[in-house]
Amino acid sequence: MPMINSLEKATNPTAPLHEHQFVALEQQKAAATAGMWVFLTSEIMFFGAIFSAFLIYGYLYPEVFAHFSQKLHLLLGSLNTGILLTSSWTMVMAVHGAQQQNRRLLLRSLVFTFLLGAVFLGIKGYEWSAEIRSGDFPGSGQVNPRQGEIFLRLYFIMTGFHGLHVLIGLLLITGLWIDTARKTNIPSSQLHFTENLGLYWHFVDIVWIFLFPMLYLMDKPRLPW
Repeated sequence: MPMINSLEKATNPTAPLHEHQFVALEQQKAAATAGMWVFLTSEIMFFGAIFSAFLIYGYLYPEVFAHFSQKLHLLLGSLNTGILLTSSWTMVMAVHGAQQQNRRLLLRSLVFTFLLGAVFLGIKGYEWSAEIRSGDFPGSGQVNPRQGEIFLRLYFIMTGFHGLHVLIGLLLITGLWIDTARKTNIPSSQLHFTENLGLYWHFVDIVWIFLFPMLYLMDKPRLPW
């Protein structure tokens, strides 16, 4: 969260809005945006490596991966896809509210985005619990055939890291909501933070857009076990 609420700025209305290491607010915005894109690029490389591993093993064991893909709860996965896509729209409205100095729209949109993200995590947690109860998790000793362990390891890793990113997004949304609720206007630094948070949230949504068909929509014939 930008330190716009620093004591100096709170007690001295003429103090510059940008942090001391920058010469202007626009330079601070450019640095924050560049930093966010560097972060997102590193995230793309991280998820790209896991996706590549999944695709390679899916190529080596297509029927096994299809079998375990078909055991996933397609309806809940589809529901979660719709929820995240809707949350992308509410995040767009939050950014729009910040750009228009509309605090009410920003606060309301952040609440809806938070609720949708929380529902997504709740549904995913329910899915996980059902899969663990049925023995479909790595190391359960009940996975048949054994190559299914690879699918399940990658499934829990990918959905686990994605869920962690959603959780981080929810924490950031909470911090932004509290900061916005305390102010009577939306300073430029907070607008920049909202825009970068929007980029992060859309990235999380896009990752799921790739995860959903990879995990849930593998169209291969079922195995006889």
